[in-house]
Amino acid sequence: MKTFWDGRKVFLTGHTGFKGSWLALWLQQLGADVLGYALAPHTTPNLFTAAHVAEGMTSVFGDLSDLPRLKDTLLRHRPEIVIHMAAQALVRASYQDPVGTYETNVLGTAKLLEAVRSCDSVHAVVVVTTDKCYENQEWLWAYRENDALGGFDPYSNSKACAEMVLSAYRNSFFHPALYAEHGVALASARAGNVIGGGDWSSDRLIADIVRAFTSGETLQIRSPHAIRPWQHVLEPLRGYLTLAEKLCANGTQFSGAWNFGPRYTDTKSVEWIVEYLASRWGSTPSDVPPRWEIDRASHPHEAQMLKLDWTKASLELGWRPTLSLAETLDMTLDWYKGVHAGEDARQKCLTQLDAYRQCLS
Repeated sequence: MKTFWDGRKVFLTGHTGFKGSWLALWLQQLGADVLGYALAPHTTPNLFTAAHVAEGMTSVFGDLSDLPRLKDTLLRHRPEIVIHMAAQALVRASYQDPVGTYETNVLGTAKLLEAVRSCDSVHAVVVVTTDKCYENQEWLWAYRENDALGGFDPYSNSKACAEMVLSAYRNSFFHPALYAEHGVALASARAGNVIGGGDWSSDRLIADIVRAFTSGETLQIRSPHAIRPWQHVLEPLRGYLTLAEKLCANGTQFSGAWNFGPRYTDTKSVEWIVEYLASRWGSTPSDVPPRWEIDRASHPHEAQMLKLDWTKASLELGWRPTLSLAETLDMTLDWYKGVHAGEDARQKCLTQLDAYRQCLS
């Protein structure tokens, strides 16, 4: 992997977010020439600032809605690979600002792909959407890439729309049959509920757990029995990198949609996650065990059952999850407790990246 990425020009949107910061650090470690394009971080603290992510790359603060600036930035960098991760990524926030969510996730994707049309150096584009883009039937079976798209809430639906935008651009401007003319391969990536050190967003389970247990407050849980495909952030990021490599090497053979999920036995409930971390947390500032209770207030609809089938990625990309859920949670807890105790956030990320890559060899 390092040989492929060394010196490779990459245009990464959303590099100031949680997942984007981890991917930017990984690409830096691999020797890639990375230009990031995103809004400034929206939380304090945030991983982008804490881990000094901008130090090893070119970082541009910009809005996807500004198509002229987006095009200009892309053309000046002239990347071979584009990884699009910029998004409004929170379900509950999409209820508060549905129009803004659609503008970012749908029109933002369209404008990114329109900018790609103007840049003849680009050969591979990976658009990151979500596991929630499917028409969720609340059934026990895992969703496959050819299942119907939909989405109940504005966030989930906006990501299904982004998938359709990608499909339309592929059919209209980057058709696989005409690859010899345009030279661009497009794919989308749908990951599960990613967790790991450095996520301080609101309405994210791990971030909420860390805030409550660190302060000694009682954690409020909305849906204790909700099932999600939890996975460490590095697992799907490896999928995105693998997919980008395949697109560059084989063109349109690997176009289309790809799921990246956890081990099938590791799809657990919110309550299971909370109990696991509480049992390993240790004392709180008030010197009492971590506490949690069900939030009985009325909340917007959120899916209760969601699983991903990653058979396609396993068979065709050679990708499969490496970490168990227990290892994922232990790794995440180690990151937060280490940084809270004064360890350098960037070095903590790089150390965990090294350890993860060793697990792959």
